[in-house]
Amino acid sequence: MATESAAIQLNGVHHLALVCKDMARTVDFYTNTLGLRLTKGFDLEGYGQHFFFDMGNGSELAFFWFNDAEPAQPGVASVKNIVGSRAGNISSAHGSMNHVAFNVAADQIDDYREQLVAKGVDCTQVVNHNDVVTGEESRVGAQASEKTWIRSFYFLDPDGIMLEFCATLQPGIEHADLPVDEHGIKSDGRPISGL
Repeated sequence: MATESAAIQLNGVHHLALVCKDMARTVDFYTNTLGLRLTKGFDLEGYGQHFFFDMGNGSELAFFWFNDAEPAQPGVASVKNIVGSRAGNISSAHGSMNHVAFNVAADQIDDYREQLVAKGVDCTQVVNHNDVVTGEESRVGAQASEKTWIRSFYFLDPDGIMLEFCATLQPGIEHADLPVDEHGIKSDGRPISGL
């Protein structure tokens, strides 16, 4: 006899992930103009960067910089591919919303994925996002470990907007790689790692 699963209960927005043209300019604006605290920033080896700002109450505003992002285009709001797709990376245009991540309880994430799959939603496997310094270790683990920062899975809404159910396992280290300018160059003259 199957047991009834608990109803999905969202705990607000974990983070919104947008795309910028110049990460250094974005970091300056959100920290110095708006007063948000930069909590994390790292290279996506070979193609981009991902930075996070504390919005309070456990919510964060995140930005991607992609070396192959198209210029901002009104109406271009979806990602190229879902996370983990063999078709390519998750780039989207400057000024677009890349995905929305919903904050869920860590002990419910696997059950919530199973519930969505049972309803016909095509979901990625659960991803264990490791909290490591760029280039030292893999950002993704096969299993959750003491290095796992968040666990999440991804899926698309009917319009192709990428959504994520995301659970924080630990606060992680406060570390941010140098942000890149609009050409993908850091203030020390280096490009993103892996490029």
